[in-house]
Amino acid sequence: MPSKMPLMPQTGDALITFVLGGDTGVLLALDNKIVWIASIVIALLLAVRTFGPWKGTWKRLEIDQAQLGLGNQKLILRPNETDRQIAYQIWIELSTRKIGLPVDLEDDVILEVYDSWYDFFSVTRELLKQVPVSKFRRKDTEQIIRLSVDVLNTGLRPHLTKWQARFRNWHRHALSEGQQLVKSPQETQKEFPDYASLKQDLETVSERLIKYREKMYELMTN
Repeated sequence: MPSKMPLMPQTGDALITFVLGGDTGVLLALDNKIVWIASIVIALLLAVRTFGPWKGTWKRLEIDQAQLGLGNQKLILRPNETDRQIAYQIWIELSTRKIGLPVDLEDDVILEVYDSWYDFFSVTRELLKQVPVSKFRRKDTEQIIRLSVDVLNTGLRPHLTKWQARFRNWHRHALSEGQQLVKSPQETQKEFPDYASLKQDLETVSERLIKYREKMYELMTN
């Protein structure tokens, strides 16, 4: 017959006991109180994870850099409050400027788009500089900051470097010839010699910036 040996001597019933079988097998027996307590603790942890103020710390977010034109890597992030604050500030800048909206050159003026991009570049750089270095040491925060820097330097800067000065210079000469008196800004900009290539490149960058804004929103609400 199996015999029960309490784990510790107690005056009442033991909550944890060893059950020794005749075949020298050893079983651990738990009192129903232990089982109920463990079940309650697990349920509370699951509730906090799902509904509590720290619910976001268990969630992960995937960012495909290919969608942003920054390579083929995928970032798997687990954002904290610092990361959400960074994402929120960038999302606000993208959502309240032309840069965060689709470009339609039938109505939009290229010079105004460039002004918006330049302002976003400057503001975002200042926002990132405000992140304490102690926060940068966290791997996920570092990746978010590096992603944002790459969006500026790899996603935005190449277009501005290639096209902005050329277009502004051409546009200045076009205005000096009096085209602004007979044509709208939208009509005038179509006279740019490389308009088709500029338009395609500008729309591609705009689409990637919109995806970047969407990812910042996901980071903010994750």
